[in-house]
Amino acid sequence: MTATRSRDLLVAALVATVVVNLLVRLTYGSLPAIPPFAGVTLGVLGVAEAIAGRAIRARIERRPGTTPVPPLVAARAVVVAKASALGGAIVAGAWAGLALHVLPRAADVVAAAADSAGAVIGLVCALVLVGGALWLERCCRTPEDRRPGPGR
Repeated sequence: MTATRSRDLLVAALVATVVVNLLVRLTYGSLPAIPPFAGVTLGVLGVAEAIAGRAIRARIERRPGTTPVPPLVAARAVVVAKASALGGAIVAGAWAGLALHVLPRAADVVAAAADSAGAVIGLVCALVLVGGALWLERCCRTPEDRRPGPGR
């Protein structure tokens, strides 16, 4: 399995930004108000993944007081990390698309001003999820094999 490429995450986020921005432009008047803390759950998940990454890294490095990580557990953690990174990038793009619509109108439209906080908080929390997922994925890498072998 290859590491998640930032290019792939950026493309997913940009596509989501464009699509959501167009949809918001067409339907903003009929959308319900955006709660200010609608995206906080993603931030909590991102922090949880970062903490899990730290714990898994300690177990992979076999630090004292830890038990080794079964390979299947590490593989599952990588799958969760890759899915969270991509999902977080898409949701970050969606929040960015909303923010691009409401932030310029916040001074003139009361609803846009109220939705701006939710869009910015959601965007930041989605980026926290992406960061936590990438950290978890990085922590699941095995340390370099330092034993002498053929060709080394």
